[in-house]
Amino acid sequence: MRCPLNKRLIAIPLLLALPVLCAQEPVPKKSPEAERAEYFRANYTKYEYMIPMRDGVRLCTSVYAPKDTAQKYPVLLMRTPYTVSPYGADNYRGLPANNEKFAKEGFIFAYQDVRGTAKSEGEYVNMRPYLPVKHGPKDVDETTDAYDTIDWLIKNVPDNNGNVGIWGISYPGFYAAMAAIDAHPALKAASPQAPITDWFLGDDWRHNGALFLAHAFGFFSGFGRPWVEPGDIRPHPTTTFERGTPDGYDFFLRLGPLRNIDPALFGTQAAFWNELLEHRRYDEYWQARNIRPHLKNVHPAMLPVGGWFDAEDLAGPLAVYRALETQSPETTRTLVMGPWSHGGWMGDGEQLGNVRFAAKTAEFFRDKIMLPFFVHYLKTPTDDFKLPKAYVFETGRNQWRKHDAWPPAEAAARMLYFSEGGKLSWTPPEGGQAFDEYVSDPAKPVPFTEETSAGMTYNYMTSDQRFAARRTDVLAYESEPLDRDVTVAGPIECDLRVSTTGTDADWVVKLVDGYPGTYPDPDPNPSGVRIGGYRQLVRGEPFRARFRNSFEKPEASEPGRITKVAFSMPDVYHTFRRGHRIVVHVQSSWFPLVDRNPQKFVDIDRATEADFQKATQRVYRSGENRSAIRVRTLQ
Repeated sequence: MRCPLNKRLIAIPLLLALPVLCAQEPVPKKSPEAERAEYFRANYTKYEYMIPMRDGVRLCTSVYAPKDTAQKYPVLLMRTPYTVSPYGADNYRGLPANNEKFAKEGFIFAYQDVRGTAKSEGEYVNMRPYLPVKHGPKDVDETTDAYDTIDWLIKNVPDNNGNVGIWGISYPGFYAAMAAIDAHPALKAASPQAPITDWFLGDDWRHNGALFLAHAFGFFSGFGRPWVEPGDIRPHPTTTFERGTPDGYDFFLRLGPLRNIDPALFGTQAAFWNELLEHRRYDEYWQARNIRPHLKNVHPAMLPVGGWFDAEDLAGPLAVYRALETQSPETTRTLVMGPWSHGGWMGDGEQLGNVRFAAKTAEFFRDKIMLPFFVHYLKTPTDDFKLPKAYVFETGRNQWRKHDAWPPAEAAARMLYFSEGGKLSWTPPEGGQAFDEYVSDPAKPVPFTEETSAGMTYNYMTSDQRFAARRTDVLAYESEPLDRDVTVAGPIECDLRVSTTGTDADWVVKLVDGYPGTYPDPDPNPSGVRIGGYRQLVRGEPFRARFRNSFEKPEASEPGRITKVAFSMPDVYHTFRRGHRIVVHVQSSWFPLVDRNPQKFVDIDRATEADFQKATQRVYRSGENRSAIRVRTLQ
C-alpha cells in the first residue's frame, strides 16, 4: 500500500517542475536566414553542369530545381562574372529575403559563371563586344553564350516548361541585355537591371570622358583575382591592398597624378586598368563596347530597372529603354526607376543616406512589378496584367507614378537661367558680358562629399551640398522659395557659356533641392541629422571640356575665349516642393569621385606634377552668352 503512494508523491513534483524546466531552457528560435535556407534545401535540388558552347568551351552552371515534379517550371537564369559559389551539389546558395517569394512561386533557378571566370573555361573579356557578323562556331560573344546556354537548359533540365527568363544587376544586367539580342526563341522575358551599356559616356568608369577615379580604383583592385584551387568555394585575392587611411580624398591627393598608380595593384586586371587609361577618347575600343546600337528586333519582353540615385550605372537602364523605343518599337517594354542606389531595389528602399522615401519601395517593386512580370511571361499569362511604358517613382512627393512614355509626353521644356547675385530664374537676363568667376586649383579640389570614405559612397547621390556652396571655387545659383510644387521629369540639359585661362577644364553641374530652414528633422533620428536648410543632391555630372565638340577628337580650349559647353545629365523625376528652392552648382573638380584635370591639354594619364595648374574659370550669364539648364516640368 505504501509503495504506490510514495511513487505518486514523487511523480507530482516532477510533473510540476516540467514547465519550469521548459521556461529556463527554451527551444532556440530559428533566424529568418536559417528558415529560408531550410526551405530551399527542403524544396529544391541542386545540380551542377559544365554546359558546352558552340566553340567547345564549357561554362559552369548551377541549377536549383523544385523537388515537386507535379508541374513544369520555367527557367530563371542569371549569368555573372562574380562566381556562382558555393560549389558542390551539397553546397547551396543562400536564399535572401528578396528571393523568397520567387522560390515559393516555383522556378528552376540557373546561375552561370560567364566565360573565363571562376569555374568556367575560356578567356574572359571585359564587356565582350558584340559580333554583328559571325562566320562560324569560333565567333562567339555573350549573345551566343546565352543562346547556347538556354538551348542546353531547355533540352536537358527535366520538368521545364520551355520558357526562360533572364535577369541580373550591374554586370549581370549587361549579360541579361545581351541575351535579348539575337535571342533564343525560349527566352520570353529579360530584366536588365542597372545594366552596363557604355563605359565611356556614362556608366561606371567614365562620364563624358571624365574618369570616375575612386570607383574604378576600388573595383579593379579587387575584381578578377585568379581562382584558388582546390577546395575553395569563392575566389580570394592573391594580394591585398591597404590604403593606410579611411580618407579617400587624402589618399588620392597624396598619390598624385594617375601615372603614379602602379598597375600591379590590380593583379590580373592590370591590363584593363591600362586600357581604361590609355583609351582616353571615344575610340573603336569603347564604341565596340556600346551595346545600344545592337538592341534591334528584340523579341523577349523587356523590364529595364534602375535607381534614380545609382552611383554606378544610372545611365544604363535609361539607355536600354531609349534604344528599344527607337530601334525596336514592337518590343514589349517597361522602364522601372525607383529611389535607389546601385541594386537598392533588393533591399527595403525606405531611405538613402539622410533622405527618406516614406515606404518600402523595393518590396513594392519586387512584389508588384518584378515577380508578376516573370510569372506572366513565363508561367501564367493573365488578362488583367498590364504594365505601363514607365513605372517610375517620383521623389520629393514620394509616390509611384505610371506613364505611357518616358519622359512623359506632357512634360514641357523650360529654361532656368543663371542670374546676377547667385539667382536662378525662369526669365532670361539682359545686358552685356556679365559673368561669375572662380579660381580652380588642382592642389585643392572640391570634395564630392563631406563624408570620410576610402572610395565612392552610395550615399553621395543624395548628400548635403551645403559644404560645397561655402567654397570659393563653387558657384551656387538659387531660385526664390517656390510658391507651388515644381516637378522635373526627364534629362537635364546643361547649356553653358564659359571660359578658362587654361587649355582644358572640367565643368561639373549639380542640380540641388534646397530645403527650407524650418524643415523638420526625421523622427526617429538616431544619427542626429539636422535637415533644416539641407541641400540635397538630385543630380550631378562632370563634363571634360576637351570633348565639347567631339568625344572622338578632343580639342584644347583657347585661353580666355568664350566657349559653349553643352551636355545632358541623366534623367530625374523629382518634385521641388512649395517653399523649397531649386539650386544649381557649377564647379571644376569633384574629387576623388572624378580624377583631377590638370587644366592643361595633355594626356591626363601621363601628366606630371608640373602639368597641374591653377586656372580662372568664368561662367557667363547675360546677353548672347547666357548659361542655363533646360528641364522638363509637369504642371
